[in-house]
Amino acid sequence: MSWVLDVQGVTVRRGTTTILDALDWQVAEGERWIVLGPNGAGKTTLMQLASARMHPTSGRVDVLGETLGRVDVFELRPRVGLASAALAEQIPAGELVRDVVVTAAYGVTGRWRERYEDLDTRRALELLRVFDVDTLADRLYGTLSEGERKRVQIARALMTDPELLILDEPGAGLDLGGREELVGALAELAADPHSPVLILVTHHVEEIPPGFTHMLLLGKHGTVQAAGPLTEVLTAENLSAAFGTELLVAHGGGRWLARAARPAGTSRGRH
Repeated sequence: MSWVLDVQGVTVRRGTTTILDALDWQVAEGERWIVLGPNGAGKTTLMQLASARMHPTSGRVDVLGETLGRVDVFELRPRVGLASAALAEQIPAGELVRDVVVTAAYGVTGRWRERYEDLDTRRALELLRVFDVDTLADRLYGTLSEGERKRVQIARALMTDPELLILDEPGAGLDLGGREELVGALAELAADPHSPVLILVTHHVEEIPPGFTHMLLLGKHGTVQAAGPLTEVLTAENLSAAFGTELLVAHGGGRWLARAARPAGTSRGRH
């Protein structure tokens, strides 16, 4: 099988700290993946590898058939859409929303002297329309709510018509209403057969949109706790082992819920 993403025996170290440890992971065409794990599990580092923005200390990473270390990453990166907190911090607050999206065509943040075709502008506006923020096209990015910014960032990530779309914790910082709006938008994206392969990183099972098919569950020390079809991986046993606490998992109406097996402040011996 030709993998969209193939991670083989990958280790990432920073000084004496191991962030990812001998990790294996494969993503195939048409799949929609959730990456879940506790703080410090290496989720963002793994996404940096998958988006060709970092090389491993050891092991091999193939992205869209190209091996990191043997390919010009500046040619590879436009084929991978990325929305992340680190990238969002680079977007100027004084940029017009339409330009936040259109500048992705050149892989820059902040419009300067680039020349864009009418086709680029039309595509940017269409993507904003898909995420119900087209009416904000002439607003300054810095005036948007956090939920509006998240949707603009995803529109930007799709600007180059990528083959792989990586969304690194898009729900972070959102209130309940903003989170639910985002989950709805991502569910529509997951259901569209023309959408690229999707990888969504989250801390919370409540943020998993309907339509996602697979899960990579990372443990605390950058290892794979479990990987495979979502319904097989997202179990109380696996989740409890990954997060180091006894958890219950429920599923209904296309959504997931996890909670502690015992409420805070209770103990096994209390009656």
